[in-house]
Amino acid sequence: MDNQYWTKEIRPQRNLLDLKLKELWRYRDLYYMYVKRDIITVYKQTVLGPLWFIIQPVLTTIMFMFVFGNLAGISTDGMPQPLFYMSGILLWTYFSSCFNACSNVFSTNANVFGKVYFPRLVVPLSTITSNLVKFGIQLLLFIAIYIYFAVKGAPVQVNIYLLLFPFLVFLIAFHALSWGLVISALTTKYRDLRQLVGFGVQLLMYATPVIYPMSTTGGKIRAILELNPLTPIFEAFKYSCMGCGSLSWGGLLYSTVFMLVTLFLSVIIFNRTERNFMDTV
Repeated sequence: MDNQYWTKEIRPQRNLLDLKLKELWRYRDLYYMYVKRDIITVYKQTVLGPLWFIIQPVLTTIMFMFVFGNLAGISTDGMPQPLFYMSGILLWTYFSSCFNACSNVFSTNANVFGKVYFPRLVVPLSTITSNLVKFGIQLLLFIAIYIYFAVKGAPVQVNIYLLLFPFLVFLIAFHALSWGLVISALTTKYRDLRQLVGFGVQLLMYATPVIYPMSTTGGKIRAILELNPLTPIFEAFKYSCMGCGSLSWGGLLYSTVFMLVTLFLSVIIFNRTERNFMDTV
């Protein structure tokens, strides 16, 4: 017979470093579908809809101004409080949204993963992309606030390092992806981690210069905070768009290397877990 049909195809065991990037491209339509789904379904049945993308950072900024700016009296390096806090909230919201979604990849998609085959990395990668839409809307809000204070004569200074902004967003996205994949793989076996993730993210925010400038820290505390690979990213963004804080090339190099190492390890763990996660999830 010229035409032969197979009902089963036997392949050699997949290597842990085999990312199947060609399959990711083949399933690009599914990737786009996941991105569209994530954008539409989040606020589909809400009254205010996409306005929550703006309301949430505004309310958070007001709360930070009241608690940390007025009650605690934490310095903002001479910058207007709304502008300083919004700059940190902008980046942190994107990181935490991506991280929380990636850390639940296996548990929230167990039914789909158990029935249909497709490259599992499509799901976390689509999460990073869909959150960029929310990030873009909040970035427009930040630009509007920035222009307002610049016109008012606030001491904000944009410099050439603002060109690093796409790279900073890239670092944040893949830090969130790599850390989230590790947590997602571990929670398939150790369910207790789910209870600790939310608490851990909150603690991480206080170890990141979101609500305070690094200029207010020193000694051992500063040394500990500099171990956080997110610290140089936040400082670089504030320095590039407002002129406050500092830009550390060594810190950005450290953050980049840290991201590459954790991404490498997370892919290995993720690939190993997806082979038999249905037995434990």
